[in-house]
Amino acid sequence: MHLYDFISEDELNDLPEDNQQAFSSFVRFARRNLSETSRGLNDGDENDWRQLQEMRHGFTNVVLAAAKRYGIDPFLSANVPKVNKFDSDIYFQLIADLDHYITQLAIDTSIRRRSESTRLPDASKDKIRSYIHHLKEAIQNSPSFNEAKKERLLDKVAEFEAALDKSRLSYVAVARLTLEILAVPVTLWSAYDVAHKLLSNINQVVAEAKVEEDEQRKLPALPKPFVMIAPRAPEIEERKKRTDFGSGGRDRNLDDEIPF
Repeated sequence: MHLYDFISEDELNDLPEDNQQAFSSFVRFARRNLSETSRGLNDGDENDWRQLQEMRHGFTNVVLAAAKRYGIDPFLSANVPKVNKFDSDIYFQLIADLDHYITQLAIDTSIRRRSESTRLPDASKDKIRSYIHHLKEAIQNSPSFNEAKKERLLDKVAEFEAALDKSRLSYVAVARLTLEILAVPVTLWSAYDVAHKLLSNINQVVAEAKVEEDEQRKLPALPKPFVMIAPRAPEIEERKKRTDFGSGGRDRNLDDEIPF
């Protein structure tokens, strides 16, 4: 099986810019497609078993290739197992290692997003919604805007409203709305001062909510970068390889395929 059996070209092109996030999404798509294509196969049937092994080996191959391209440390030194050495133990060990890594990544992402967003009290959300209502009026009532321009700006406001409805409001959503509005030349606005004041009010409400939240939780504004930890300590694995000798002092592991 090849790459596009596990992820579509559009999905690949739309992966996040961040390498760790991109790898996490890549694995999620690949596992989903593997699950869908292998559904109904029976381990007890020899033909189904061979097909399932081929799929699992293909999954292992593309995931390790993605890990190397994205520079994901826990998997950089992993070798793709030879087909004749591949078995269920190798596959399930990879799945366990992926789960271990992606769990750390998901938690770290959650912590970072918390530091880059704020939970707004209902009163603060109501204030912002009022400002947004007047901002939409200013856009709709600007005679210098053609319909395409109005539609674009209103779409951006709608995106912000969707972000506002979430449990936490991201600073990115606030910044995007601010940049979109401020990017419009002053001469095109019939009420530029009004629009500018509304944006300033929105930013102030968000900033006040974040300061209050940080004071209540007493957490640092920016957590230290987290380094992902491998599922097994490398020195233990290396020590085992050095001490696992057979007759005549020959290291039995030298002839083994050790993909992980």
